[in-house]
Amino acid sequence: MDHNQNDAIGVSEYQQRRADVLKSLNGAAAVVFSGEGSPPQLGRWKPDAHFYYLTGLENEAGAVVFFNPAAENPKRRIILFLRPLNIEKERWDGYRDPINSTLKARTGFDTIMRSDSLPLALTQAARLTKQLVCLHNFAVYPAEPSLDLATFRKVSERVAGVKIEENVNLLPSMRAIKSPAEVKLMRRAMEITAKGYAAAMKVIRPGANEDLVSQTLEQAYRQNGAQGVAYNNIVGSGISGTVLHYNDNNRGLEKGDTLVIDSGCAYKNYASDVTRTYPVGGKFSPLQREVYETVLSAQLAGIKASVTGATFTDVDDASRKVIDKAGYGDYYIHSVGHQLGIQVHDASPDGPLKPGMVITIEPGIYLPEHKFGVRIEDDILILRKGNEVMTAAVPKSVADVEASLKD
Repeated sequence: MDHNQNDAIGVSEYQQRRADVLKSLNGAAAVVFSGEGSPPQLGRWKPDAHFYYLTGLENEAGAVVFFNPAAENPKRRIILFLRPLNIEKERWDGYRDPINSTLKARTGFDTIMRSDSLPLALTQAARLTKQLVCLHNFAVYPAEPSLDLATFRKVSERVAGVKIEENVNLLPSMRAIKSPAEVKLMRRAMEITAKGYAAAMKVIRPGANEDLVSQTLEQAYRQNGAQGVAYNNIVGSGISGTVLHYNDNNRGLEKGDTLVIDSGCAYKNYASDVTRTYPVGGKFSPLQREVYETVLSAQLAGIKASVTGATFTDVDDASRKVIDKAGYGDYYIHSVGHQLGIQVHDASPDGPLKPGMVITIEPGIYLPEHKFGVRIEDDILILRKGNEVMTAAVPKSVADVEASLKD
């Protein structure tokens, strides 16, 4: 099956997302910015995740989705503003489409305008609605204010009687509930990630090194249709496995070490996120096995608690009780997991778990004095009743892990 031809989010789904936002604004105006930037020397420029979720557009820096419920013309209540064309700049960064019926059909916007028209449109909307709603996450001081809040403050200085309100939970709440199309993309990302782990297990041997494992993962991801990694691979052996965000990936693998691999691919801009811990020599030592079994029991308890209506606190408590009881509570130094989607640490709404959410469960125990750590992570789809472990294809029992490393 050619997944590239069959896996996609349709224009109509993006249109419905925007319509849902417009309805939720209750008559107020709002903007969602793609963000500024240009293609970097390394990697790719990425738009704001809220903007991407609403449009599917990846390469339009300076773009804005404008919601104006007060517009008399229904086709102008949701407008896409794009930066003006600049032929000389585009010869460096890539050609862009003109505004025409083809672009409107491809994006699903009835109205597309150039961004130099936004100030007038936003000012007129503020005068009519008297309400502007912030949808972007607020910044933490001393960082600069979010772009929509900063913009609205400028507008309110010029239009009397304008109220600035917030609904920063709206888009995270929408993004957290994955549609069938999104689940399909994520399922494919997880299938590819499993192939990457299968390839990596073949090179985990004493005398190899972390970089070989990391390269093997990424090569397998790309060979199977992924864009690449969803985040920097963490491949930490020995004491490096106790560093949560280790990314040097340059240490040699030695017999007796454990190797923590935290990796996932990106498929059509949706992430997977898996962690496994392997014994480099093929067998866990007694202490390593004890810690591994404790972490696995804690993970299974966390997965069992991951049901509709539970909170992340409930899930964290369930996993932490297992580790505390085993006497390793001081060595479990992070929370149990996070939302997963367009971003590996995806938008996290307030409130309990709901059907359609995809989360990670990843307890760990880290023992620097013994020069090893253990973390186990899976991606979980929350269902109306129970859940689904979407990354179950990657072995994780002691017996399966040790068997997977045999020649």
